[in-house]
Amino acid sequence: MAARSDDDWLDIVDARNRVVGRARRADAHARGLRHRSVHVLLHDGAGRLFVQKRSASKDTNPGLWDTSAAGHVDAGETPLAAARRELDEELGIRVSPGALQPLFELDPMPCTGNEFVSVYRTCSDDPITLEAQEIDDGEWLDPAALRQRLADEPGRFTEVFRTIVERRSG
Repeated sequence: MAARSDDDWLDIVDARNRVVGRARRADAHARGLRHRSVHVLLHDGAGRLFVQKRSASKDTNPGLWDTSAAGHVDAGETPLAAARRELDEELGIRVSPGALQPLFELDPMPCTGNEFVSVYRTCSDDPITLEAQEIDDGEWLDPAALRQRLADEPGRFTEVFRTIVERRSG
């Protein structure tokens, strides 16, 4: 599936996450407008977390390791629908709405790109197919390996990923 475009329409939201308008992705980012995104933590049956290495061609955080799947919530779309779409588009994993467990929401801040971030968790042992325009690499990490890698090389991970892991651990 093709990568998302700067021409995609996003809902613009106020400080309480209420829709107040719409803008194209590029405009929302350029103007620092609040909008929504999702991050999905995909675990396998052994408890490992799949992490993706963002494509070197991405406009934000190129080449850094990140959550299993992530992306913007399109205008008129729910965060749950966006999480399901991103899992399918980026990893080829299809899940039912009930398979995604909402974990928490991050408020807009610099590391989220001024986005309200809905974080979900799911489990699947289905084969993964990486979306080449979005992802350069991916791997499964057990909790100890993830902690070690984050401690040894925090700068190789996106700041939002580190924030999600810290929030989840704390």
